[in-house]
Amino acid sequence: MTKIASVSLAQPLETIADELGRSFSENGFAVIRDHGIPQDLIDEAEAVSKAFFALPDAVKRAYKIEGGGGARGYTPFGTEKAKDAEVFDLKEFWHVGRDLPEGHPLERFMAPNVWPTEVEGFRETLSALFTAFEVAGGRVLEAIALHLGRPRDFFADSVAEGNSVMRLLHYPPLAEGAPEGAIRAAGHEDINTITLLLGAEEAGLELLTKDGTWHAVDVPAGALVINVGDMLQRQTNGRLRSTTHRVVNPRGDAARRARYSMPFFLHFRPDFMIEALPECVDASDSTPPLPPISAHDYLMQRLREINLA
Repeated sequence: MTKIASVSLAQPLETIADELGRSFSENGFAVIRDHGIPQDLIDEAEAVSKAFFALPDAVKRAYKIEGGGGARGYTPFGTEKAKDAEVFDLKEFWHVGRDLPEGHPLERFMAPNVWPTEVEGFRETLSALFTAFEVAGGRVLEAIALHLGRPRDFFADSVAEGNSVMRLLHYPPLAEGAPEGAIRAAGHEDINTITLLLGAEEAGLELLTKDGTWHAVDVPAGALVINVGDMLQRQTNGRLRSTTHRVVNPRGDAARRARYSMPFFLHFRPDFMIEALPECVDASDSTPPLPPISAHDYLMQRLREINLA
């Protein structure tokens, strides 16, 4: 039986750390309630997201940054595909990243944001949501650190000024003539440290269990879905799992509705070296830990695999 933890982030972290750790070890996923992101901010972000995606295609495409790997601005429908997939996902999206001051030592890793002038309040709303996601993500990482037996601020330096990205996702209503086998998001693992997802209440999100079956993720209204990314899996030598997941096509009336969601991909600093933690390495394990790699090099390697770089 797949048991995904559902915990309140308003509780003392010491009381939820091991339940989160168990869920991340077994399933790679957990549900977080009372995450601290104000509902009115979420509602405003959803409104500006819908307003942007409702713009004419030519207007949206003016914000596509050629050669940018989709890191900022607009990525059109039919661009991204899962690793090893033969058809593209049925989605379009917008990326907001970290704003760095000119001359910052990490600016070569993080391009400036672009902002559509056609949608009032877009920049202000999404900048505020980016910050709120970071705060909530930091709390989750503190709980993970406690589960690993580390000080609660263990991850703070490694994610400070990290190359985190917030994505506004639009899955249009399903159309006749879509490529055979195409779904809204084919099975994939996330590249980053942890992902925080808003807007998963509508059915469709599924994770692949250890026994090879797909399991629907049931999400209470307003809650965050958290999943482990490949970077954290690598750092914990597989103790915390980066689980394959997908968004399947709905049926009936839901197939004629658009779906919107907002994942926040929390990343390490680009210059952080990802290497297995000693406490996660078992000397009796026949598979040695993977060699150290910088977060930036790992990101570039993976972006090439999904057709974004």
